Parts: sequence; C-alpha cells; structure tokens
Amino acid sequence: MTSSNVVSSARSESPFGTLTVVPWTVGPTADMPVTPFLMVYSLGDGRDGPEAGEEAMRAALEGMGAPLGDRVVDTSVERATGAHLLVEAQRAVLTLPFLKVQIPVPAEWEAAAHKNGHAYLICSVRPWPDAVPGEAVAPERLKSFVTDDQVVGAAAHLLLPVRRLQG
Repeated sequence: MTSSNVVSSARSESPFGTLTVVPWTVGPTADMPVTPFLMVYSLGDGRDGPEAGEEAMRAALEGMGAPLGDRVVDTSVERATGAHLLVEAQRAVLTLPFLKVQIPVPAEWEAAAHKNGHAYLICSVRPWPDAVPGEAVAPERLKSFVTDDQVVGAAAHLLLPVRRLQG
C-alpha cells in the first residue's frame, strides 16, 4: 500500500481542485529493475467542477510541452518542460510549472530513483476522486487506475532525471 499526498487544499481558488501525488514502485522483472513512479492527479473538486479541472490540467500540461497520450517525454533531453525532481532523505521535491510539492517517499522508492537516475511521472488529466489524500491506496486500486486506457490516453508521461543536494 502507498499513501497519497495533498499538494493543494486551496480547491475553492483553483480550477484544478485538490492536486494529489502518489509514489509507488514496479518490479523488478527479468527485463526491468525496480522503477519509481509518481502520479499527479486531481480529486475533481475544483471551483468550477471536474470538467473544468480536466481542461485546466490539459492546458497546463500542453503549455509545458507535455503531450497527452503514450509518448514519454524525457526531460533530460527536452528541458523546456520546466519539470524537475530532487530526491533526498526519503523526500521527493517535484517541480512543475503549475506546482511545487515535497512528498515523503518509501526507502525502496528513493533507492530505485537513485540507482536508475530517473523516475517516471504520470500527470493524469482525469480526476480520481476516490483516492483521498492521506489514506492508503491499495495496490489493486492504483493499478486499476494507472492502467485504465482512458487514464493512460489522457495523461502526460515524463521521465524525470533525479537530482540530489550537493554535499
């Protein structure tokens, strides 16, 4: 199980509503090492409703050069996205043009991020109102959401290099 983390509770002011980030890992498999993932999604509780929130998220992602669909943007190559990830002391600091958040991550997630040198970010345009911040998300529920064709097809997919504090 993993817990989601609140990014913004100022939903009455934002068309996004409550933005949430959830970390998890996949693997290892014969073809792939343990891979760290992050997903940003809205609860769909924005000031103008879930549809307006979807449009706001779509516009924000397209504005940063993150196309929706199955194309993965490698932000180490396409730097104009404004997406950055710092991972240190079981914390991930995710910076996107429309948010900056620090979230706790499990030790396994941090180790995989440092070993791989990157993490995979999914920014869902589709709201996920039943994944409440601060509550555990069962692996089956998470897998069901992140593998749903409608979610995958209407999400931005980014590969983020992992940065560390200079010591």
